[in-house]
Amino acid sequence: MVFSVAVDGFRLAYERTGVGDPVLLLHGWPGDRSDYRDVVALLPDHDVVVPDLRGFGGSDKHPADPGTQYDADAQARSIIGLITELGLDRPVLAGHDIGSRVAQVVARQRPDLVRALVLTPPLPGIGDRLLAPDVQPEFWYLPFNRLPLASELLDGRPDAVRAFLRHFWSHWSAPGFTLPEEHFDHLVAGYAEPGAFTAALGWYRAGIGRLGQVLAERAPEPRLRIRVATTVLWPGCDPLFPPAWSDRLGDFFADVRLEHLPGVGHFVPLEAPPAFAAAVTGAGSATRPAS
Repeated sequence: MVFSVAVDGFRLAYERTGVGDPVLLLHGWPGDRSDYRDVVALLPDHDVVVPDLRGFGGSDKHPADPGTQYDADAQARSIIGLITELGLDRPVLAGHDIGSRVAQVVARQRPDLVRALVLTPPLPGIGDRLLAPDVQPEFWYLPFNRLPLASELLDGRPDAVRAFLRHFWSHWSAPGFTLPEEHFDHLVAGYAEPGAFTAALGWYRAGIGRLGQVLAERAPEPRLRIRVATTVLWPGCDPLFPPAWSDRLGDFFADVRLEHLPGVGHFVPLEAPPAFAAAVTGAGSATRPAS
């Protein structure tokens, strides 16, 4: 593990392996860069960089204003800085969960830095479907993670953190998938360090936990759609984002290819690493014109 040059006072911890076409992988919540350990092993002919996002894993955690230092724009600034610092020549940028949102911001702001995107949900186009009675109970954690009570109950308390994280890793994954216990222990140890749980909640407290933000989303004009060639991997067993919600991708991406993954849950990089690695390899070698 090494550290990037600080952006806004935040250094990113990252690992870099291999030689070849560059790939940058962005993790989700509640995870860290270890989300991609099985995917990295399947990309031996690539220069693979896997960072912890701000406030996660080994990256810096500061008691900063979450609205300006932990939101998607702030996270994107760190990723843009990392691409530039390492001299990555238009990497394939892949994102899972919150990493998907950050990757979208990078591609929107700096399409010249990115060869292609590989994304899993969440993706734009959900809209007011979040208000459906059978959907709302799945998203209870969004307002909860914004409450000071979340930190009071969980920060620095390993047993509480373990119980909290186990809910998501068991409930969001497909039937039959179990995260290896040593990997789960790694995540618990990281999130249970004093201050670490609160830092990770900075993402939600920056605004993504506000239902109104999702409901206010509107499809952009065609000229403002993300123009970087995008591959979307949509799992079939994600209780948060059902496959039917993939129907509006064309309203937000100018060049998008959708691949459904039946029998896979929310944690695509860990539940289906061969499919994820194949999408990354295919995106990097695709003949679709770069933006």
